[in-house]
Amino acid sequence: MEACRQVQGEAACLIAIRKGEYLYWFSIGDCLLYAFHPELAAFGQYQVNQRQFYEWVGQVNTFEQQVPSFSSGVRELRQGENQLLLTTDGLVECPGAVFSEPESIWQQCRDATATDGVSSLLAIIQKNHVRDSATVVSWKVDVSERASYASNQ
Repeated sequence: MEACRQVQGEAACLIAIRKGEYLYWFSIGDCLLYAFHPELAAFGQYQVNQRQFYEWVGQVNTFEQQVPSFSSGVRELRQGENQLLLTTDGLVECPGAVFSEPESIWQQCRDATATDGVSSLLAIIQKNHVRDSATVVSWKVDVSERASYASNQ
């Protein structure tokens, strides 16, 4: 915490860990985590966490408050191929709003390898003269365990 007080400025923090059929996440700030799978997409569900614009780690450190400000959670992944994608705000705030909707990110990545999908995303935002830095990390995982379904399914 002392080292954070000496930093000039602030940054967001997003940690995502996949273990078995579960995705665990911890977030401070405005980074985004997505879980892409056809069953989730059928319901328009892509985004795992919500951006928090007034949370940071750094000189102003909301994690150091009397009650730390952060979000975290656990999500069961679906059976089959899931694509996990973490990104900074540069991707979603690109001029032209090309990736402001999560579905547009998934459409760009769904039929490509994780590496090719990320390369494509970065090429598109570069072509659209992205103003902010953008970091994108993605990987695909095949889950063999049967996911939860409602009792009538």
